[in-house]
Amino acid sequence: MYEERPPAPGLAGRVVCEWSHVSEAGGTQLVVPDGCVDLIWGPGGLFVAGPDTGPMPAPMLPGDRYAGIRFRPGATGEVFGVPVHWLRDERVTLASLDAPAWRPVLSPDSPQNALADRLRLMRAAVTARIRETAPADPAAPALVAALRSGSSVREAARELGFSERQLHRRSVAGFGYPPKTLQRVVRFQHALRLARSGVALAEVAAASGYADQAHLSHDVKRLSGVPLGRLLT
Repeated sequence: MYEERPPAPGLAGRVVCEWSHVSEAGGTQLVVPDGCVDLIWGPGGLFVAGPDTGPMPAPMLPGDRYAGIRFRPGATGEVFGVPVHWLRDERVTLASLDAPAWRPVLSPDSPQNALADRLRLMRAAVTARIRETAPADPAAPALVAALRSGSSVREAARELGFSERQLHRRSVAGFGYPPKTLQRVVRFQHALRLARSGVALAEVAAASGYADQAHLSHDVKRLSGVPLGRLLT
């Protein structure tokens, strides 16, 4: 069972949601790129996930329990003490990203079974780290909006008042990958939301900035490793 909750009011500008998941059956969960970075507690302890550029299979056993805090695309900043692009396509243990704010979460005395308690500790640690570090790039939401609207990288740079080199630098620093990759990810996620709402695939392709339905299918397979129909089931 998977559940999402809104972030605490003080974190809403940087965090999409808090989530928990209890695996009801063994198998592999397919994680696809969404531009986000997650702080996750699971059977193996605490780790940081993403940002991904391709499918990331997550094996699970029955009864496995997870709790997570999901950062908005481009909003992670320096919370984990390393450049975001260092985390690209990686799963990094929190213990290897040592900072004082993480110590209560890593303590052996921390609750091990109550997901709500685990999320409370994670929320407090994230709040402390946000207070200690510089703000995320304020231009990140505008960059996502420009690329989601169908603008090319050159057009997005012009709309935001950046050179293409500046845009590339800010995209890598904020999102972990260059603007062309970011464009593919936000376009893919937009298409996925439309398709899940019941929009016909030809309309999904046009509304999401793809050349045609074949282009949509190719990009979905490239980013997720499976056909679009598999992601809608």
